[in-house]
Amino acid sequence: MSKSLLFAIDIHTQEVIVSGSSKGSNKINFIERIVQSDNVMLYNAVQTLTSISKSSNFDMDIFESMDKVCQMMYRKHKESK
Repeated sequence: MSKSLLFAIDIHTQEVIVSGSSKGSNKINFIERIVQSDNVMLYNAVQTLTSISKSSNFDMDIFESMDKVCQMMYRKHKESK
């Protein structure tokens, strides 16, 4: 099974919370927290993703596209470490 990454923002600590879940599973595993100052672009992208999910005009295609952007930014973040 492949793994999906899930993103959230902790507004109190200004961190991106990265978690993972196997496709078809409802179990979510914590991966890491990334402080905003360590990757401002990823933080802003996840903020946008969160805003899209809360929109009264929610559009799944736009959400999925932004999620792909977040996934790519996170992979790039991991590669640079």
